Amino acid sequence: MCCLFGLIDYGHSLTVKQKERLISALAVSAEDRGTDATGIAYNSRNRLQVYKRPWPAHFMSFHIPQNTSVVMGHTRMATQGKAGRNYNNHPFLGYVQGSPFALAHNGVLYNDHILRHNLRLPSTKIETDSYIGVQLIEQKDALDLNSLRYMAEQVEGSFSFTVLDASDNLYIVKGDNPLCLYRFPTIGLYIYASTESILKAALRRFCLCRKQYETVQLHCGDILRINAFGQTAYGQFDDSSFYPCQPLWQAPAYSGKPYRTHLDEIKAVAAMFGYTPEDIDAMAEQGLTPEDLEDWLYSRNF
Repeated sequence: MCCLFGLIDYGHSLTVKQKERLISALAVSAEDRGTDATGIAYNSRNRLQVYKRPWPAHFMSFHIPQNTSVVMGHTRMATQGKAGRNYNNHPFLGYVQGSPFALAHNGVLYNDHILRHNLRLPSTKIETDSYIGVQLIEQKDALDLNSLRYMAEQVEGSFSFTVLDASDNLYIVKGDNPLCLYRFPTIGLYIYASTESILKAALRRFCLCRKQYETVQLHCGDILRINAFGQTAYGQFDDSSFYPCQPLWQAPAYSGKPYRTHLDEIKAVAAMFGYTPEDIDAMAEQGLTPEDLEDWLYSRNF
C-alpha cells in the first residue's frame, strides 16, 4: 500500500512557495502509507520532470518552478522491487507518439509478468509491478480515456492510478483502492490523496481548512481527466474483476477471471507486520471496512 497525492492549481491562485508548502504537506501526511520512497512529477517550460528518491517524504526538499500548476506525487511502501534502486520508484516515465507521461500506482498487481510475456512487451530492468501500466499505455501509443480503459482492464490486482501528460492533463483511474479528491472552486484548486484522513491532515498543515471545498465523488470503474483549466471529462472501465470494499465472503459470484479485492491487498501487507489473513478476516467480520483496517494497521506500525 502506497499513497497517491497531488494538486492542480488551475486558478493560478497559489504562489510558488505556497505550492511547495502544500506539496510538502501532502507528501509528509502521505508517509502514513509509505516511507520507502517519495516522488513527484510536473511540467515546466514544456518539459515533463520526475523527481524521486528512496527517502521518506520528510527528507525531501521540493522545488517547484514558478510556471508549474499541476503536480502528481507518490509515497511508496515497497512490495516488489527494491526501493534503493531508484528506477523501481514512482512516478514512472513512459512515451506515446514521442511525448512523455508519468504514472503512479497505489496497490498490488499480480499479473505483470504474465502480461509482459503474453503481449510480448519489452523486458525491463524495472522490477516494480506497477510499471506494467506504463507498458500497456505505450502499447496503444496513445494516452487518453480509451488507452487507460484498456490498461485498467488488463491488469489484475488492486489499484488506483494517476497519470500526468506533457500538456498538464491529470488522469485518475479509480479502482478498488481509495482516493479522495477535493475541489476549492473559489480559488481554482484541486487536491487529492489516497485517503481523506491524509488529505485533511495535509490541509491542517497547510492551514487550508477554512477554505470552502467540495468532494468530487469517484467510484470504482471511473476514469477522470482534469486539464490545466480545471475542466473534466469522464470515462469508464469494466470493474467486474473485483468488488471494492467488500469482504471476500460477501462478494458476488463471478465466473470470469479470478478477482482480487482491497481486502486481499491488506492481508498481503499485514503479513509483513506479523498479522495473519485470519487476523484480518476476524476484524472484518466485526464490521471494520478495508479503510478502517488500513488505518489501524498503519497506526500500529508507523
